[in-house]
Amino acid sequence: MKLSDFTFELPQELIAQKPSGVRGEDKLMRLDRVTGAVSHFAMADLPDLVEPGTLMIFNNSKVRRSRCYGIKESSGSERGSGAEREFMFLNQTTPAGDTWRTMVKGAKKVKGGNTFRFTDGSVGTIVDAEEDAGTEFRTIQFPFQLQEDWFERNGHIPLPPYIRREDDDTDSERYQTIYAKETGSSACPTAGLHFTEPVLTRLREKGVDLAWLTLHVGLGTFLPVRTENIEDHKMHEEVYTVPYDVAEKINQAKKEGRKILAVGTTSVRTLESASDENGVVRGGTGSTHIFMYPGYKFKVVDQMFTNFHTPESTLLMLVSAFAGREHILSAYQTAVEKRYRFFSYGDAMLIQ
Repeated sequence: MKLSDFTFELPQELIAQKPSGVRGEDKLMRLDRVTGAVSHFAMADLPDLVEPGTLMIFNNSKVRRSRCYGIKESSGSERGSGAEREFMFLNQTTPAGDTWRTMVKGAKKVKGGNTFRFTDGSVGTIVDAEEDAGTEFRTIQFPFQLQEDWFERNGHIPLPPYIRREDDDTDSERYQTIYAKETGSSACPTAGLHFTEPVLTRLREKGVDLAWLTLHVGLGTFLPVRTENIEDHKMHEEVYTVPYDVAEKINQAKKEGRKILAVGTTSVRTLESASDENGVVRGGTGSTHIFMYPGYKFKVVDQMFTNFHTPESTLLMLVSAFAGREHILSAYQTAVEKRYRFFSYGDAMLIQ
């Protein structure tokens, strides 16, 4: 399939720049994945749309304040000292936790051996510039282990590039799900942003079962598809954990014929990666670079709760694999006409 098969026209004003005034006060589109029919609700209606006995799976990963700014230090007559660079800290590359892989804006000017001073005065050294690859990735090493308090002192909430403003105090709360627990994501699993305690309570009261796994959102969120033939695109690995009791709960639900409703594409990727060819989910920690596009056969997930995704993205391809490309693009056109808000801080879709 071609990359151009997954494009659509989206007015800029429909790209949500801020969250709704009150968490959970969002529109909700229901899409029938068989017929393509859409219907319109509010997020508060979700418990009425979910069948009792359904098992909903959420991602409890917490966003790290991973966007940090470093000032290049001078080294003799080296040019470019004093320049500020934006680093997106992605994952540590050594058990000691002193060396991290990052994405850097203006990476072409960041060379091996360069040192950068961060907000609290700490200094890191570029140790692997991957210059031959011509990428935006750089590995930076510090003389100590980076703890979460370092990111709290130096970091900003890593808002996506289509949110064209700096992060503020609102984002510290609203760019996290209410159940975020395990720190490690470079971007929020944003489908979960719509959920509030009252909605979770109503779901439980209706007989809907809830369970949590963890997938730390990484490189795949930031990198566009650059190949015209989408089959040639390579996903980067992300680490996940499915608790053993949650795996058992999922497998039991499948045996009983109950629906598995995955909240967010990260939950979908985890469940499909952690299962065998028969759809039996294995508990434990693993990594995945699974890429789902039309033609993929889902083994575990029966229903999906998700946001509206960017054109030509792997996320749009994933939901197209689940509900059909034509159904998805038609639903997105309706969403544009009905003035739904798109992307991370936008409205939601329930695919059943």
